[in-house]
Amino acid sequence: MQSKLHVDKVITTVNSPSAAAHSPLAASWRRSATRHGHDPSDSRVAERLGQTDVECHRERLERFIRVATPRLDLLFGLVGLSGCGVFLTDDAGLVLDRRVADGDAAAFDGWGLGIGADWSEASEGTNGIGTCIAEMRRVTIHRDEHFFVRNIGMSCLDAPIFGPDGGLLAALDVSSARVDQTGAYNRLIGAMVAQAAQAIEADFFRASFPDARIVVADSDNIDGSVLLAVDGDDLIVGATRGARRTFGLEQKGALKLRPASDVLGRADGPVGFEKAERAAVIRALARAEGNVSKAARGLGIGRATLYRRMKRLGIGE
Repeated sequence: MQSKLHVDKVITTVNSPSAAAHSPLAASWRRSATRHGHDPSDSRVAERLGQTDVECHRERLERFIRVATPRLDLLFGLVGLSGCGVFLTDDAGLVLDRRVADGDAAAFDGWGLGIGADWSEASEGTNGIGTCIAEMRRVTIHRDEHFFVRNIGMSCLDAPIFGPDGGLLAALDVSSARVDQTGAYNRLIGAMVAQAAQAIEADFFRASFPDARIVVADSDNIDGSVLLAVDGDDLIVGATRGARRTFGLEQKGALKLRPASDVLGRADGPVGFEKAERAAVIRALARAEGNVSKAARGLGIGRATLYRRMKRLGIGE
């Protein structure tokens, strides 16, 4: 009876001329039916790739998965005892890594949440992973919000993870089949998922620019890290998706070279040759703890030359 009611509700919503315009969930249901040709009563289980194919996909994201692993372990430590599983997918919704308790593994396998399973909307209709990827935002798909009737026993909470190029890289999912999982509990877990996804994004960004100075910028953006990678010449060489949006930079791909001081609106960066030279001399003196001879050696110039530059630049000994 519940199955029939769900199918009828989905079909009615899909056929409504206005529902999709007023509800993101209804819009996803319509995509599932009209764009992907799904029938909500379809009972087939999600398809899974073989181990060899999965390894090929994992190799493409090997460095990212290695960076993400500690955060996945930490998240599972927080939610695993409550019957939840933690899943990491690529940008196409393919499950590449998961954390589930031994006692829950069979249940998640039965739901089709195994390594190599395709949980894109094209494969599974409206669901946490696929809809998160399709809309590139945090989503919660609770039980009968799923498109397929076979998935209405689950609650899925997801957040996207964006790469250093600003493009979608992966999705982080926590799923549960507990019948007593409430909306309040979902909000709590959803906040944990979002925080973990943001931490993974920041960790991978830092790992992608090991020789750069990472600037954490102030922003009201709560959906992603706002980080800039700045090289030794004060040029921005990398920016997270949140930083790209905050500072009006290129949304994806390579960045046009810009001084960080221009973007951050600071007047104390090395703007102009004289200012850059003055900053370099002051840094050298600071490193030498005020010893002019040592500072001169660090700059590769003579002591007398450094004195002349200090006088010209208005730097007291």
